[in-house]
Amino acid sequence: MQESIKLSRTDQLERNFSALMLGLMTMVTFINVVIRKLQELDFWRSDWFAPLAEPLSNFGLQSLEITVFLFAWLVIIGTAYTVRIKAQLGVDVALHYMSHAMRKLSAIFAVTACIIYSLLLLKGSYDYWAPFANLPPTDGRWFPEGFKGRYLEQGYYEVNDIMMPAWGQFLSDWFNYGEAYEKIPRFIPYFALPLGMAMLLWRYLRVAVDVAQGKADMIIASHEAEDMVEEAAQANQTADNEAKNKEA
Repeated sequence: MQESIKLSRTDQLERNFSALMLGLMTMVTFINVVIRKLQELDFWRSDWFAPLAEPLSNFGLQSLEITVFLFAWLVIIGTAYTVRIKAQLGVDVALHYMSHAMRKLSAIFAVTACIIYSLLLLKGSYDYWAPFANLPPTDGRWFPEGFKGRYLEQGYYEVNDIMMPAWGQFLSDWFNYGEAYEKIPRFIPYFALPLGMAMLLWRYLRVAVDVAQGKADMIIASHEAEDMVEEAAQANQTADNEAKNKEA
């Protein structure tokens, strides 16, 4: 039995975004399967179908990479939302034997470790993504000490298969010195990395505020207790139904 959580607009936006990514993945995969089945039929090689065969074949070639990037966005962005609904995996056996004060102290330690880890992930993901967007990565091995003055701009790097639509060629003036992109630039799908890690850090900061204010003493849900409550509720419901049937 999941605890009731009031969702804000940001929460609902994250849920809708995750649902959109999952839906697009399903649609792209389904279309790709249909295209592969059609390619086995005779009319695929006929002259009258040639105008459609080429764009459909191109989409089939791009579909795998599209699905990979959609899945990456789903997982990376969805990670922050799992912190919000306390769906992260955790072991809470020892916490049940602690006093309230010790449980809060352990929560402070845990959320501090998560914030530090999120900061490291944010730095690493930004430093990896920044050159692809012609932006300077940060200095320092693990702690950002400013931005590098000299770095290699890599805005010309493209993905392997996904074609660049004509309406997106304005990006070539900004990131590729006016040379048209054949495939979409890498900084577009790779942006999921710094965005997702920034959202993850923001979520853990909100958890830290809740712990500091006494609104929470754990950063994960007590799943074992939830399962026991749900099983007890189902058992009571079954017993009530059997009693009503006997009375009838």
